[in-house]
Amino acid sequence: MSNPYLIKDLARLSGFSIYTIKYYLKIGLIKESGRSPETNFRFFDDTTLKQLETIRQLRREKKSIRQIKEILSEGV
Repeated sequence: MSNPYLIKDLARLSGFSIYTIKYYLKIGLIKESGRSPETNFRFFDDTTLKQLETIRQLRREKKSIRQIKEILSEGV
């Protein structure tokens, strides 16, 4: 893992709210890269941050969540 981030770090760096990030996790748009065994906090990495940037761009292009999910699953 390159840079480990907590949800609050992702929110600060990406501009998405914590609630939006949790929603994206719930629907499978993004995934955690690991969990702390002591605190059970979710960790994320630079890949997740890049995915959030891609999601923001696609939302600006008026893509639906379903379309974004398909695009991300194709690896584009």
